[in-house]
Amino acid sequence: MKTLRLYFLFLFMGIFLAACASGPEFDSSQVDRAITPKSVVSDIKNTQGKSVIWGGVILSTKNLKDASQVEVLAYPLDSSEIPLRNQDPLGRFIILHSGFLEPATYAQGRMVSVLGSVSQIRTGKVGDTDYTYPVINSKQLHLWSKDSGENKTRFHFGIGVRL
Repeated sequence: MKTLRLYFLFLFMGIFLAACASGPEFDSSQVDRAITPKSVVSDIKNTQGKSVIWGGVILSTKNLKDASQVEVLAYPLDSSEIPLRNQDPLGRFIILHSGFLEPATYAQGRMVSVLGSVSQIRTGKVGDTDYTYPVINSKQLHLWSKDSGENKTRFHFGIGVRL
């Protein structure tokens, strides 16, 4: 009987901990957190090849021949690497991701975080204005759920029950 109770206790704890799981684990050991999209544009020579974790809100997604290009409006990240949309934007950047990304999934307005390396800068247009984008070669990409990072005033009780 005692073994059965321990079994259910560990089962409950496993389910509870799984329910509390957060986003991805980015390997940030080589990441330079001081590098921002603006600092790359102003000093590509000293930032090229460096690892960064950036995130923000997707502005557009376009599939190329062998890769996908995602234009992102960057925001500061919290400790879980979720973009903080309530803070001022840090500029725009482009994610180059090897392979196909579904534009309907990586849609405008969704939040994304990326671990990658600074590869180059590229010029483009924002409206009629010329804009210089830092380009990040994606090593790890995470698309956040639609309600990630929102202030929630709801109280959660139990597993799967929302009040």
